Amino acid sequence: MHPARLPPTVKRVEDNRFWSAFDFAFQGILYATRTQRNMRVHLVAGALALFATLYLRLERAYVAVVVIVIALVIALELVNTAIEAVVDLMTVAHHPLAKIAKDAAAGAVLVVSLAAIVVGYLAFYEGITAAGASVAVAVGTVPRNLVLVVLTITGIGTVFAKAFAGRHGTPLQGGAISGHAALAFAIATLIALLGQNLLLALLAIFLAFLVSQSRVEGGIHSLREVFFGGALGAGVSLALFLLVRR
Repeated sequence: MHPARLPPTVKRVEDNRFWSAFDFAFQGILYATRTQRNMRVHLVAGALALFATLYLRLERAYVAVVVIVIALVIALELVNTAIEAVVDLMTVAHHPLAKIAKDAAAGAVLVVSLAAIVVGYLAFYEGITAAGASVAVAVGTVPRNLVLVVLTITGIGTVFAKAFAGRHGTPLQGGAISGHAALAFAIATLIALLGQNLLLALLAIFLAFLVSQSRVEGGIHSLREVFFGGALGAGVSLALFLLVRR
């Protein structure tokens, strides 16, 4: 992946050792998302599971367990991708030990995925039986984990966009859409919907515009990329808000 072509006055992510470590990590996530079908399946399943916790209004402890399990599955899929890459690098011909390494790594992902199914059953069963037919009434008030779910799903959507429609750039600088704009407008939309105060809503949207404008002025993103990022964040927030309040 070629580095983003930024003006000389713009400080690059790779110039900062701390932030470059995060950038390299996101590059690994984007690579796995772009090349591994299972990674895409896990991300979509994770987003759906988080939405289910929101819709069923699960207790915070259940939500925490679901988040941990989702993170474990995705992390092991990344490890599996890394092992496959190292094995392919070290071996040219088919070798029994190479097959064992790949199969064992895939087996680790399978074990955690099966455990995630069990955890999901236990957590969501509790939520369904507790709410029963009154789910539609219970979601009349906003669940406490709405912000967490909105930001997580916005992040997953940004990963997909950067992985499959990306231009030259790095995960934290450049790419198909602006992640900063996506998160800024996701938060601004939530503030506007939940605050029920016109002045507060206008202030939040104005701040989101400032974040987006800074990405364009710095030469990191184009207007088009910032627009699509903002549309993604605002769309996710609005869609989830309407779904849980219907």
